Amino acid sequence: MPNVQGTSASGGNNLGIDSIFSTTQIELSISCRNLLDCDILSKSDPQCIVYLKDSYGNQYYELGKTEIIYDNLNPNFVKKFILDYNFEAVQHLKFEVWDIDVGGRDFLGVCETTLADIVANKGRQFKRPLTGVNGKDCGEIIIVVEELSSCKQLVYFRFKANKLKKPVWFLKPDPFLTFWRANEDGSYSVVHKTEVLRSTQNPLWSQAKIQVRTLCNGDFERSIRIDCLDYRHNGNHKLIGSCYTTLNKLVNDGLEKNKYELSNPMKNPLKTYGTVELAEIQLKEEISFLDYIRGGLEMHFAVAIDFTASNGDINDPMSHHYIDIYTNKPNAYEIALRAVGEIIQHYDTQGMFPGFGFGAKIPPSNRVSHQFPLNGNPQHPYCKGIEELISCYKQTLNVVTLSGPTNFAPVINSTAAIAKQHQDGTRYFILLIITDGIICDMQQTKHAIIIASHLPMSIIIVGVGNADFSAMDELDSDDVILSVDGCNAARDIVQFVPINRFLSRDGSSIRSQVELAREVLYEVPDQIVSYMSSRGFKPRKSLSS
Repeated sequence: MPNVQGTSASGGNNLGIDSIFSTTQIELSISCRNLLDCDILSKSDPQCIVYLKDSYGNQYYELGKTEIIYDNLNPNFVKKFILDYNFEAVQHLKFEVWDIDVGGRDFLGVCETTLADIVANKGRQFKRPLTGVNGKDCGEIIIVVEELSSCKQLVYFRFKANKLKKPVWFLKPDPFLTFWRANEDGSYSVVHKTEVLRSTQNPLWSQAKIQVRTLCNGDFERSIRIDCLDYRHNGNHKLIGSCYTTLNKLVNDGLEKNKYELSNPMKNPLKTYGTVELAEIQLKEEISFLDYIRGGLEMHFAVAIDFTASNGDINDPMSHHYIDIYTNKPNAYEIALRAVGEIIQHYDTQGMFPGFGFGAKIPPSNRVSHQFPLNGNPQHPYCKGIEELISCYKQTLNVVTLSGPTNFAPVINSTAAIAKQHQDGTRYFILLIITDGIICDMQQTKHAIIIASHLPMSIIIVGVGNADFSAMDELDSDDVILSVDGCNAARDIVQFVPINRFLSRDGSSIRSQVELAREVLYEVPDQIVSYMSSRGFKPRKSLSS
């Protein structure tokens, strides 16, 4: 059976780094109509992938994916996409829709446009045909855009229902709720789905958490529609009934006055099909990454560099580790170290970086080491600033012998051991791994990441070269939480970034430091907040107050 757990509409990240990110953001809601049916015994299981073309106009990169909606040719996706809207720039977007099956996926259509076209569209619903399948009508994509409010509140709520109408006299429904936010043109966009509860007329759903700006964009009087549906395996869920409310009523009128009769205009509009009732609600201020930084959170970065033989002989100009003493042209690792280091050094309160290598043979024993200090001092492996880190990296190349295998687990476990000693909410650790190839200890790495996910720690993996990095997507578990051998990660802590996407044409420099910063740091703020919130750590009083 497909996953029918509850879904919320959070999408995109707000790093709160004013020097890099704009404060004006917009939210995209996506739905499709009349999609191609690629399945024989059921309907297509669509998912939309959103791409943004880089500022140089020659390559799309993935912004994110919606959830998969099973057996549905007219999906309304819950996940929203938050983007910075720049009036002065042309921001090209591509929307690909795929039918996701166990054995693979089928292409359902594509739409390419610009963010300006969507924003400037007359009427709030931007409708365009999907194309790309020869000789077939692929249906259409509908995009609703809305400028986000600056509201920083979260609402926690729980609903129940009573005496829901049976689909037939001898069967009880499998009910779930969907919440829809009114748009400015009178249409509605789905923002939340509860889990499905089996065979009950009196369900009590789990508590949900949603941003107020997602639920009603900060407008407490905006209409919210609640649909109660009876789940069907074929995706043709049956509407039991609907009701309407506002966040103001939910928050201020008390539980007794938040009981709603369900009506169904498709059946008998005068008949009641049960009631939906508010069971509990709480409004809280949302804590941001900046709140923790301003409260004195100390961030610490460690660096691990891949010295495996797959990088190529260091004397070969094609090697990722080749040092060109004549032109001083930086190699791939220097570029990655300097580009990423210049970003993260501003957030490391001490400016000291422990630097390690892995996958090389170390003198005098000439044995392979999966973690060795770049400065040669195991008791104090710290480098002062990025320049010293790069200098130690170059010196190490002349001392060690590139070998293998490519094992990530030892450096992850080492950083996790340090993070384990600082679980009081005052420090957070980020491990930067720069690598050229495929992980050889995938199972051990997964276990190490799962352990680290319970600690104040994140991992950024930067890929150099043109290797197949598809395995990294499994570790960067944006859509499905990482699991191995029955163990699940507490949260997503991995971000993978291929450096080639940001290189100039001759490969000697970074084309856009701003875009690289956005990609490298994209998930870190949310990862920090999720850890702190899960442990109940609140920001300390601002140091400037």
